[in-house]
Amino acid sequence: MREFTAVFKQADGWWIGWVEELPGANAQERTLDEARESLQEAVRDILQANRELASVSVSGEPG
Repeated sequence: MREFTAVFKQADGWWIGWVEELPGANAQERTLDEARESLQEAVRDILQANRELASVSVSGEPG
């Protein structure tokens, strides 16, 4: 499995997190733990969507 670097910053009482290597992977939550969980979910969702798009582009058919 590929590893990504998560970046977290606190601003105005919120924790903001993102993955620089994966555009669109970001999260904003009240606690750092919640931000980590949300960011992990965002990464999983984006990777799954990218796999599905790649499959369609190669085969011409979904999934």
